[in-house]
Amino acid sequence: MKAAVFEEFKGNIQINNVPYPTPKSHGVVIKIKATGMCLSDWHAWQGHDSDIILPHVPGHELAGEIVEIGKDIKNFKIGDRVTVPFVSGCGSCYQCNSGNHQVCDNQSQPGFTHWGSFAEYMALNHADLNLVKLPDEITYETACILGCRFITSFRAVVEQGGLKGGEFVAVHGCGGVGLSAIMIANALGAQVIAVDINDKTLKLAKELGAIETINSKNSKDIIGEIKELTKGGAHVSLDALGHQETCFNSISNLRKRGKHIQVGLMAGAHKHPQIPMDKVIADELEILGSHGMQAYKYHEILEMIKTGKLTPDKLLEKTISLEESIALLPEMNKFKSSGVTVINSF
Repeated sequence: MKAAVFEEFKGNIQINNVPYPTPKSHGVVIKIKATGMCLSDWHAWQGHDSDIILPHVPGHELAGEIVEIGKDIKNFKIGDRVTVPFVSGCGSCYQCNSGNHQVCDNQSQPGFTHWGSFAEYMALNHADLNLVKLPDEITYETACILGCRFITSFRAVVEQGGLKGGEFVAVHGCGGVGLSAIMIANALGAQVIAVDINDKTLKLAKELGAIETINSKNSKDIIGEIKELTKGGAHVSLDALGHQETCFNSISNLRKRGKHIQVGLMAGAHKHPQIPMDKVIADELEILGSHGMQAYKYHEILEMIKTGKLTPDKLLEKTISLEESIALLPEMNKFKSSGVTVINSF
């Protein structure tokens, strides 16, 4: 089968013929119909994830069709249309037994712990636990958008943030994660302030429901602006980028007893950012992380999509071929796109 492969970190990415995957007894093989390009894939190519063993095939936002199943699979059959959250649980550890597969002690992640979805086919383990059946109304392109950025934002806003209608939420960084969070928060009736450096992206943020936008390149006091717009600070604030500055601003722009949710991946020099701990103590702030979402929770999102309350397809900027992806992946940190790029031609 064809796959996009890199043999060294920050090295050339090539389309190679590689062995077809074999499912384990509890696994399946999926024919990839669509897969999103995410900044996390760039981090993988950079070598920021210690799980990766070279040579490697990236890709973790996927949707497709089951073409082969292991002997122990009970809940799925060949031909099923499926997607999967980017974190797969083992089903037997303490975290999985408590229902928190997104932080499984033995988690696997396509495109990180094993070869991913920038390929014609991909194997997935513990499929009965981790796969999600797709309603006929939802396209493969829309489904793959959910797999990382959207579900992470959904859990961040709904579960971790506990956001309520009428509350103010600030979103720092309006890539796929940030735009997803804006759409979800707006659907809940919250008032969203979007912060980014790209006017085109901020325009899209407005279209998705932000009531105000701030271009941080042009602002002399981002924290002050947000506090003024929100009459005292955001109830919930997200760092959707993963940068020392956006993390600091997100915590600092909260009102008393507000919640900061760290969604953007903190890597490299940004792994251990400065935090205004004096403010955290004095204002009784909460600092929370958000890492994916469980497969059994997908029905909440799928129902909201089917009823039109959520429209993640609006995040789709363009579709490309697998061949085109090898030139785009090394450029993802330059943020040239305003929406999500999806590979749907293999």
